[in-house]
Amino acid sequence: MNAVQQLYYCDDRAVDHLLRFAAQGEHQRFMLVCDRNTYPLLGEQVQKKLLEGGWEVNCVILEGEEVIADEEYLIQVLFQADAQARLYVAVGSGTITDITRFCSHRTGNPFVSLPTAPSVDGFASVIAPVVIRRFKDTAYAHGPAAIFGDIHTLCAAPPAMIAAGFGDMLGKYTALADWQIAHLLTGEAFHPEIAKRMGDALNTCVENIQGICGGTPLGITRLMDGLVESGVCMQLNGNSRPASGAEHHLAHYWEMMLLRQGRPAILHGAKVGVGTVLIAGRYEQLRALSQAEVDQRLQEAKLPEWEGDQAEIQRGYGAIAARIADEQRRYRETALADFGSLKSKISQHWEEIRQIARGVPSAQQMVALLAQVGAPSKVSDIGLLPEDEADALRYAHYSRSQFTSTRLGHILGL
Repeated sequence: MNAVQQLYYCDDRAVDHLLRFAAQGEHQRFMLVCDRNTYPLLGEQVQKKLLEGGWEVNCVILEGEEVIADEEYLIQVLFQADAQARLYVAVGSGTITDITRFCSHRTGNPFVSLPTAPSVDGFASVIAPVVIRRFKDTAYAHGPAAIFGDIHTLCAAPPAMIAAGFGDMLGKYTALADWQIAHLLTGEAFHPEIAKRMGDALNTCVENIQGICGGTPLGITRLMDGLVESGVCMQLNGNSRPASGAEHHLAHYWEMMLLRQGRPAILHGAKVGVGTVLIAGRYEQLRALSQAEVDQRLQEAKLPEWEGDQAEIQRGYGAIAARIADEQRRYRETALADFGSLKSKISQHWEEIRQIARGVPSAQQMVALLAQVGAPSKVSDIGLLPEDEADALRYAHYSRSQFTSTRLGHILGL
């Protein structure tokens, strides 16, 4: 069993688990990371119990209406770091966990996570999505030494955050399909046992959708289990591929767009849920294409000129276009290195691709699942415009060098 799984609890004794872990690990000093919302929810109790136990505690309460894992908030934590060894304690959901993960890793310290909402799948991950100069990138760091979920706090989380967690899990349908297709067409490593674990966790969440919607302890525990398992699968695979595909690329595009335009942030899982509906629609288009139609489209397909790609990236990303172009260059050097061979593989494997596509629920089915937990399913539901949807479908695939259903669709002229 993975070490993270052995130190994951979701019950009504989270703080007791933390104190026992601290005593057994002989940790003497702590760095508590919260924001002004999560400190009164759980952080204050954690701080009090640690101080009563005779431990030294530095507490960073991140200020601001909108805390994001960018330079401003990373430096707030790093500024409080000292030369002492400390166990970092993240009290919060995805953003707080990512900030703590990054800062603890860069200071050479372990960290533990006390989630306050089942809203994202990154709790057990080794990667920290961070925003540097308005570009959302992936920083490799480390996983938590333990995850202690307080079920009362998790069940009391805002319904929108619970719905976001379910939306993040629903994205595994399209992420896993993208991974299989990339393996077929580009030779990217694919691990069936990891994919099965991820798929099983997804299915368990869907089976417990009523409990998740109702905020019951069992339902929220099953959602939290799935979110943690997703992070474990990413650890086992060495990257985010089992849990992230084209649906996440759409979400990342919107996030960077909102940052550039100074617009309010949107919950990550909410964006992923909406992106999943759109990519499910792309899979419907793919499975509707016959072999003859695909071969005709492949005959007409041409490798875009590098200058054309650069112009598209500039239109889609503006000031951060140079950073995005680096990702596209890597994609061209790998998947598109022999465009003729790639087209041949698409034709040869078309029935397999259609079979994979058949395993993805339809866009309508995705909408129905999201509706059951009160999650958004259209761009307008999350305050985005029709042109934001069109731009994401046109430009988001440039932001990562992975092969996805979106990239396949562009080759086929969809």
